[in-house]
Amino acid sequence: MIKYPFFCICLIFCFEGFSQELKRNTLYRDRADAMFEKIWKHYRVKQYPGLFSENYPSGKNVSLDYFQGANVDEKKVSFLWPFSGMYSAANVLVRNPYLKQKYDKYLDSLAVGIWAYRDTTRSPEGYQAYPTKLEKSDRYYDDNALVCIDYLEAYLNTKDQKYIVKAKEVFDFILSGWDEQLNGGVYWLEGHKDQKPACSNGMSTLAALKLYQCTNDTLYLNWGKKFYNWMYHTLRNPDGIYYNDVKMDGKPNKVYYTYNTGSMLESSVLLYRFTKEKKYLKEAETVAESSYRFFSNKNKQKDQYFNIDLPWFVTVLFRGYESLYHINGNPVYINAVASDLDKAWQKSSDQYGFLTAKWARDEASKKKPKWLLDEACIAELYARMSLLDINNK
Repeated sequence: MIKYPFFCICLIFCFEGFSQELKRNTLYRDRADAMFEKIWKHYRVKQYPGLFSENYPSGKNVSLDYFQGANVDEKKVSFLWPFSGMYSAANVLVRNPYLKQKYDKYLDSLAVGIWAYRDTTRSPEGYQAYPTKLEKSDRYYDDNALVCIDYLEAYLNTKDQKYIVKAKEVFDFILSGWDEQLNGGVYWLEGHKDQKPACSNGMSTLAALKLYQCTNDTLYLNWGKKFYNWMYHTLRNPDGIYYNDVKMDGKPNKVYYTYNTGSMLESSVLLYRFTKEKKYLKEAETVAESSYRFFSNKNKQKDQYFNIDLPWFVTVLFRGYESLYHINGNPVYINAVASDLDKAWQKSSDQYGFLTAKWARDEASKKKPKWLLDEACIAELYARMSLLDINNK
């Protein structure tokens, strides 16, 4: 029997662990890149450079249900929200040193595309839900917060000051929706003062904090705290899970989606990073644990951790888990999402390689047109996971 010194055995295990980590990170990077490329190939609308179709296959008379009032039929190109999903994905993919040169070009193209939604006919300037040259449409505050965040992530990736200028303009539009009814907060969309939702205010919290991160201007840190405190005192339930919205009578709508809690989890981590106040780290750990318990769904799907309300919503929650992981090194939450995503990749893909809504596995779901946002977030998730040094257990 050959005997190895203890330090040699440790080196062997360390090398094996590193090798497995490298293989997994490479696999995730390749999946992210492949998904983004596939979307770029199938969803791009040639007659409208820089823009995408809402679904693939398109032209199936799909009714869209994420607007104020009645459902809207699918149009020539996508609305702003799903477009933003592609921008977010590219902003993560470009961070991978093996893909940077390639995705620098994608970022340039997406910057042109998102500009098509910018509306200067109303004051202040903001981004409407549909490209301005095709029609006039509503301007949603949560959409604009996403645009602001995308611009700031682009700045962090490129250090190009033009993105700061654009982000500040968007944030000014968001602030135009703030008033003191219900002690503060912004509405869902311009001109409709019927509710103040977590989606608008949670994403605006992040937009403000990321503006502070990029500019070091305390104006934005103060706004980040102001949005954060409003969310905390108005829409947080006793366990740290966030309600969907509050109506103007002051009663919260006790419906829960993963992304509303996710945006506040990431905001707590950012506030801890910026202020070093322990209360924000304690809150982040509370929200992470509570959301993991609340949104887990082991009993319904034995081999799946989370109840997938919307893949992009879970992606926002993952961003929060990822931020906390960089502080405390706890891989439990991010590993759970990774496990669910890997199973979806294997069991929920259609004939084109696109994943179903909610990662359903039945054949009927696989045959339905696939929404741009549902696919873009897969590229983002795998890109994020490829950059993490985690131990799957």
